[in-house]
Amino acid sequence: MNEEALAQDCTQEIMMKLLLNLSKFNFQSKFSTWVYSITYNYCIDKIRKRKKDPSMAVSDFSYYDREDDEIEDRRLKEVRLDRLKTILEEIPIADKSILMMKYMDSLSIKEISEMIDKSESAVKMKIKRAKEKFVMIHNDHYDALEL
Repeated sequence: MNEEALAQDCTQEIMMKLLLNLSKFNFQSKFSTWVYSITYNYCIDKIRKRKKDPSMAVSDFSYYDREDDEIEDRRLKEVRLDRLKTILEEIPIADKSILMMKYMDSLSIKEISEMIDKSESAVKMKIKRAKEKFVMIHNDHYDALEL
């Protein structure tokens, strides 16, 4: 199945999930956050299933504020694309997901906390730890000064 057909199938499945679960939307968050949450969870499930079946190719994630910690976001954003792909292949899916929500999707800490049902401080800690793993993997593969 080509990428376009796969994307269309996934879009259709997500739309069905949204329609079937529309009655469960309780207006405690923005509608867009609720839609994103269902879409995000669907995609994570799809990735996990693909990882279990090595015959299915996992698509590359080629795109990936500043918290008060020692790892500067600016440095993470400047990682070369080829290195980014290599590093993201080695990061655990939960860490990859939270980094993608923060940097690719530009979600706020509050939006992420609503999506994954964790406190804002827990989300900040998850992001901090994911960034630390990112830097550690980068430094294992490349010169630490070239991040």
